Order: sequence, then structure tokens, then C-alpha cells
Amino acid sequence: MKEGKRNASLKTWMAMLLSLVSMMTAVTGCVQRKEAPVSLQTVAQDDSLKQVIADREEQINSMMATLNEIQEGFNQISEAENRVSLIQDDERTDKAADIKEDIQLIADRMQLNRELIKKLQNQLKESDFKSAEFKRVIANMVKQLEAKDQQLQQLRAELDAKNIHIAVLDQTITDLNTNVSDLKADNDMKLETINTQDLQLNTAWYVFGTKSELREQRILTDGKVLQSAFNKSYFTKIDIRVTNDIKLYSKLAKLLTPHPSSSYELVKDNNQQYELRITNPQIFWSTSKYLVILVK
Repeated sequence: MKEGKRNASLKTWMAMLLSLVSMMTAVTGCVQRKEAPVSLQTVAQDDSLKQVIADREEQINSMMATLNEIQEGFNQISEAENRVSLIQDDERTDKAADIKEDIQLIADRMQLNRELIKKLQNQLKESDFKSAEFKRVIANMVKQLEAKDQQLQQLRAELDAKNIHIAVLDQTITDLNTNVSDLKADNDMKLETINTQDLQLNTAWYVFGTKSELREQRILTDGKVLQSAFNKSYFTKIDIRVTNDIKLYSKLAKLLTPHPSSSYELVKDNNQQYELRITNPQIFWSTSKYLVILVK
């Protein structure tokens, strides 16, 4: 691999890692932004939110460590490929031994990277952090493995042309053809699962109504919210990545489910009717995926 391509690949990976760091920092910053003596209920909500963010940070750090290890593997493979290219042009008669050593390194690192990619896929599957960025990262890694497969086949052709035959290279290419195909199929299946999980994780339900309407649907019972077998079909289903504004068509409105006050605003329109504006969806929905609003 040429130095320019290697630098471009490294820049791409660094951009991906910086994106993940930014997402993690944004979430953490929302919690540390504001502290004020409030009710015990708010304190409990803050503690719960901090735990959610701590777990999320640990998951992201673990996945970033795996990403770094995979990228280091690709760097070592590229360096070994460059050495093989240089040795091919050497006039030494014993160069086959050096080539064999580098080919073995490439084979070992390719196998390790396949295992690390599977590990990353499992980490992503088991975590509650689902994002399009990670989908692109995994897809790019599979593409890099496919590119390495093609480069190794080209290398074998060049060595054969120079009567340098290395058995380990033949076996490496055979294994790559099988494993890359398996990994791609496995990745496609995992992406489908992630898409389903992603939709589920970003789904929420909301309802607003008068006290009598909420009681009638058993959403409000004896002054308590969502404590009994309430009518779920009365709620409106939304994608929290898309819906951030909810018109309430009322001059009086109050949230009955717990949501951090720093993550939303109740604003009035030109008719002096309230509209719920969610300013930080990730924080707002972290405590409950059900939203109940009392209006009059």
C-alpha cells in the first residue's frame, strides 16, 4: 500500500474516532452543565442519568480501544506489504526467507483483525449505543479486509512472476477468501439486527389529555401515572430522532412523567397555546420512553 493511501486511511479512522468522542462528550456535558438544589425526585433522576451516561462512556471507550487495535493491525499489514515490495526488487538470493517472515506477519495480523472485528460487532450488539457512525465503521473495516485480500492475490502473482513461491501466502489467500465472505455475510446479518434494534431504541410514545381523559384510559389512576394496565393504543408512537416538537393545543400544560427539566421547554405559540420543545432528546428520553402531559 502506498504511503498516501495509508495516511488517507489513518485520517478516516481518526475522523471516526473524533466523531465518537464528540458524541460521548456531548452527552456527558449535558449532565455536568447545571447543578441546583432541587427535590429528591430530581436528585434521583440525576443519579439515574449519571449512571446511564457512565455506562455509555464505558461502552464507547471499550469499542474505541478495539477500533484502535484494528487500525494498528492494518498499519502493520501495510508496513509488511511495503517491505515485501522492497525485498522483491532486491538482488539478494536469500530474500525468500525475509518475504516469508513478512507474509506470515500479514497472515497473523489479518486473522487477528478478523477476530477483533467480530469482537467489535459483539460489543456493539450487546451495548445500548447504536449509531449510523458505527455501522459505517464496521462496513469500512470489512471493505478494508476485502481490499487486503485483493492486494495479497496481486502480491502472489508478482512473486510467481519472479519464481518466488511461498506456501503460507497461498494458504493465507485461501483463508481470506473464505473468512472475508463469512464476515461480510455475518456483518450484513448484524446490520439488519442493529437497524431493528436502532429503531426500537429510538422509539417513544406520548399522549396529552385532560385529567378525565387520562383517567378514562387508565393512564392516570389515583393521582399516579402509568401505574396500572393503561391503554397503550391511546399513545402516539414517534421516532425520537425526528420528533422534537409536540403541539399541545392548550393554554395550560404539565408533564406528568419524569423528564430532566434541562432537556425541554414549554413555549407558547401565537395563539398562546403551549408546545413542547425537546431541546436534548437523548437526555429527555433517558428516564422514560413514555411521555404523559396533562392539559386543560
